[in-house]
Amino acid sequence: MKLFLAVFCLLSVVASAYCSLIASGASLRSTTALNIRSGPCTSNGIVTSVGAGTTLKFTGSVQSGCGYTWYGVEVNGKRGHAASNFLTEVNNGGGGGSNTGASISVDALRRIMPNLSSSKANQYIGYLNSALAAGNINTCCRKSAFLAQLAHESGDLNWFVEFASGAAYEGRKDLGNIYPGDGVRYKGRGPIQITGRANYRAAGQALGIDLENNPTRAADPDVGFRTAVWFWNSRSLNQYADQCNQSGFDITTRRINGGYNGKADRDAHWTRGKSVLGC
Repeated sequence: MKLFLAVFCLLSVVASAYCSLIASGASLRSTTALNIRSGPCTSNGIVTSVGAGTTLKFTGSVQSGCGYTWYGVEVNGKRGHAASNFLTEVNNGGGGGSNTGASISVDALRRIMPNLSSSKANQYIGYLNSALAAGNINTCCRKSAFLAQLAHESGDLNWFVEFASGAAYEGRKDLGNIYPGDGVRYKGRGPIQITGRANYRAAGQALGIDLENNPTRAADPDVGFRTAVWFWNSRSLNQYADQCNQSGFDITTRRINGGYNGKADRDAHWTRGKSVLGC
């Protein structure tokens, strides 16, 4: 039945409850503080507000509006609509091996990244979940690999600018650094630490942002998580994460780092992520 609905949704241009593989009445959890609105758009009035980690009931309604997909939800006897990219389905049993859905809760994120504070987790969770959805990083295997690499590169999302000056990248033509000062100007930024003029240019072109002339924007969370997903997908890393084994994860490490620097830390985060997410 789910396969039939998935095919139906790909062919249909009309949003409806049939286009959700989540059963009506299922439990959802908010991944960040969230306003429940009277209709499927941010212009609609607020019915109630919930904090991160709140459990809501899915009413079966799925609608599009204001650039988001909206789920009908019920909480504390009140019904309304909430943007789906800030909700994750609660696993109420079964193996849960695939942990499908391009989102993660604040609690799960902090268990994977133990040095991430609650305030930063809540600040970043919306940007992260939007990026996961955009990049089809939507299974346990993909999320655990992606988050492990981000965790190592950014110190559990605690730094979005490389500590080193970037002088070591000066003259690195393989990174597109062809002008004096490019090493410092295009040093690592964002949760995956994109580096080099060529990467800033390509990421900016893909995202519609002039990062080549405004490289510091890559350190902004809203842009940084998008550059991380761009880099991940530009190296076709989902296919290796899908292997969900050490050899596949090692390929993601090599394609991000160029080698195996920090392998033990990356591996530890990956193992922890699989345990937390259930794969």
